[in-house]
Amino acid sequence: MLQFGAPATALPRDAGPEFKVIPAARSDELTESNGWPAQAEYRTWSRSHGGPTSNRYSALSQINRTNVSRLRVAWTYRSGDGLGNVQCNPIVVDGTMYAPTSGKHMVALDAATGKELWRFRPESGDALQDIPARRGLLHWRGDASHPARIIFAAGKWVYALDPGTGRPIASFGDNGRTEIPTFGTVGGVVWRRTLILPGYLGDVYGYDIASGELRWRFHTIAQPGEFGADTWAERDGGANCWGGVALDEPRGIAYVSTGSPKPNFVGGQRGPGDNLFANCVIALDAATGKRRWHFQEVRHDIWNYDIPAPPNLVTVMRDGRRVDAVAQVTKLGHTLLLDRVSGKPLFPFRLRRAPKSTIPGEWTAPYQPDPELPERFVDHFMVFRPEDITDRTPEARDYVTKLIAGANHGTWFAPMKLNQPTVTYGDNGGANWPGASFDPTTGRLYVTANELPWIMSILRDDDPPPLVPATAGEQAYKQYCAACHGATRRGMGMVPGLLGLRQRLDGNAIAEMIKRGRGAMPPMPQVPEAEARQLIDFLLARDRPSGGRPVKATYIHAGFQRLKDHEGYTGIKPPWGTLNCLDLNTGRLVWKVPLGEYPELTKAGLAKTGTENYGGATTTAGGLVFCGGTRDAKIRAFDSDTGAELWAGDLPHDGSTPPTTYEINGRQYVVIAAMGVRMLEGPAGDAWVAFALDGKPE
Repeated sequence: MLQFGAPATALPRDAGPEFKVIPAARSDELTESNGWPAQAEYRTWSRSHGGPTSNRYSALSQINRTNVSRLRVAWTYRSGDGLGNVQCNPIVVDGTMYAPTSGKHMVALDAATGKELWRFRPESGDALQDIPARRGLLHWRGDASHPARIIFAAGKWVYALDPGTGRPIASFGDNGRTEIPTFGTVGGVVWRRTLILPGYLGDVYGYDIASGELRWRFHTIAQPGEFGADTWAERDGGANCWGGVALDEPRGIAYVSTGSPKPNFVGGQRGPGDNLFANCVIALDAATGKRRWHFQEVRHDIWNYDIPAPPNLVTVMRDGRRVDAVAQVTKLGHTLLLDRVSGKPLFPFRLRRAPKSTIPGEWTAPYQPDPELPERFVDHFMVFRPEDITDRTPEARDYVTKLIAGANHGTWFAPMKLNQPTVTYGDNGGANWPGASFDPTTGRLYVTANELPWIMSILRDDDPPPLVPATAGEQAYKQYCAACHGATRRGMGMVPGLLGLRQRLDGNAIAEMIKRGRGAMPPMPQVPEAEARQLIDFLLARDRPSGGRPVKATYIHAGFQRLKDHEGYTGIKPPWGTLNCLDLNTGRLVWKVPLGEYPELTKAGLAKTGTENYGGATTTAGGLVFCGGTRDAKIRAFDSDTGAELWAGDLPHDGSTPPTTYEINGRQYVVIAAMGVRMLEGPAGDAWVAFALDGKPE
C-alpha cells in the first residue's frame, strides 16, 4: 500500500538525484468503476457541493447553451439580520432551500419564490469556526425509526434540525446538538448511520447520526504511538480540514483533505520531519475511522501551501477501462489523481530536490512535488521572475520593480530568508476552498484559480517586551514609523520588520538612516534629535529595565499580503484569475479563460484580465459552467466545451459561494449567495439570488 509521506529522514539530506518519481499504478492495480453514482443521482442537491462525490455537477439541462442568455432573476432573498460573508453552497430538498444567513441564522426558503419558511439561531461567537454551516451542510432523509434532519456545525456543536420546522431534534445529542471538540466548519457526509465530520482545528469524527453519539476519532496530527508520530517534534496545530470531505458510499471510504502545520511560514520547532498528516489527502474507513492510505503533497510546509479544497470522486478512462479515482486540486495548481482504493497515482508523480533553509533551526524536506501530469492549471508556479512584472503602464512597472528590489525570489520552493521579504505564488491559490467541479459524462474537471504573487517575511524576535505605559521612544515610533513598519514592528509587505533590529544594526547606523534615508525609506529631518535618540533606544530595546539583555530567540512570520502596483491592481501581467478545463483522462488542459474583469481596465482597452476569485464552478448537463466569486459582482455561464462566456448576470455584491442548481415543477433554477467575498475585502451583503429562464421554459 502506498505511503507517500513516510519520514523524510529516511532520505540523506544531500544525496540522491535531482528528481525522484513515485510510479503510476499499473493497469492491473487500478480500481475498476462500479458505476456509482448513477446519473439520476446527479439531479438532486441534498448536500453542499452536490452530493457525496463533492463534484458540483447536475444532470439538469433545461438551461443550456442555446437559451442561457434568457436567464433572469427569479427571486432575491435578503435575510435582514446583518451584513456578512457566507461561503456555504446551499442545499435544496423537496422544493426547500436550506442555507445560513449573513447574520448567523439558519433558514429554510421556498426554493421557487425565496419566501422564508423558518429560521433558527444556533449558539455562535465571533470566530470563523463559529459561523453556522460556514462551508457546508447536509440533509439526511432518516430511516424507519428516525426522522429526517438538517445537519450542520456551528462553533463547538453539531446541530440536527427538523427540516419542516427548524426545531432541534431532541433525540440527537443534548436536545438537538452534540459537541465537536475541535469545532466544525465544513459539511459532513453520511455512510449508513455514521455522520463523518472534520473538525476545523483538526481531527475527523464519526457520529451516530440518529443519537449524536461519538463513534470514532481520527487524529490528523499523528500522536505518540501512531503511524507518523516520528514526523513531529512539537505539535502546535494545523493539519486541519477546512475545505471538505467526500464519500465513496459503496466502498465505505471517506476522503479528507488537510491544511498545513502551524504556525505558517515557521517550522523550526517541529523538528525534522514531514509533519503527517498535514497537506494530505487521507482515505478513512467510514465504519471505524482507521486510515486506509494517505498521500502528501508538500512536506514540512513552511509556505502555507495547504490543500484547501474538497476532494472530487471521479471516474476516468485508463487502458480502455473506466476506473474510479480521487481528484484533489491544490494551491500550487496541481491535481492529485489517485486510485480510490490504494491511493496510488494514476500518472507518475515526480518529486524534485528542494533547497535548504538558512534560518537557524529550520529544516526543509529534501524533496517537494513537481509533477508533470496532470498539467498545472496555473501559469505561475511558485517562482516569481522579473519578466512577470506588470506592463500595464510604465508607472506600474516602475513601481513594482522598485518595490521588489532586494527581495528574495526566483527560486523554486524558495525558503524564507531572515529579515528579507520573499515574493512567491500560491498563498491563496491556485485553487482555494471552493475546489473543482467534475463532469462524470466527459471526465473533465473545471477549476477556478488565482494567479497572484504574495509577499511574506520572517523575523528574529528576541527583544524584551515594551513597557506599559509606553516609553517616549515607543511613542516616537508610533508617530514616525508605525504607518510603514506596522504597530507591532513586524513590517508591512515589502517594508521590513524591525523586531530584532539590534541583531543587525547599531545606533549610529539607525541615526544615519533617520537623517538621510535608505532605499525606499525617505529622510526624516522632521524628527527632533532628542526624539530620534529615544526612538533608537526603543528600537534597540535599550529603554527596558533589562538593559536589552537577550531573551530566548524566536522566529516569527510578519504576515503576508498581495503584491500590487501603485493603483492597487495585481503587480504582474494578467490573467489574474482563470477558469480552467482539465481532461482527467489524458491529464491535459483543454482550455483556460480569464474569469472576471475590471470594467475600467476593459474600457481603457486592456483585454479582460480576470480577477482574484473565491466562488468555484458548477457544471451542468446543459453544457454550461456557472461561477461567480469575482471582484465585479457577476455570475457567469461558460460553454463547457470551449470556455466561451455565454452569459453574465449582475449581483448585488460579489458572489461568495459556488452556485447550486435545482428543479421545481419542471423549472430549473441557479442560486448563489451575493454577500461579498471576505478575502476580496469588498462590501458585504445579505442576499441570496436565484435565476431562471424568462417566459415559458423550453
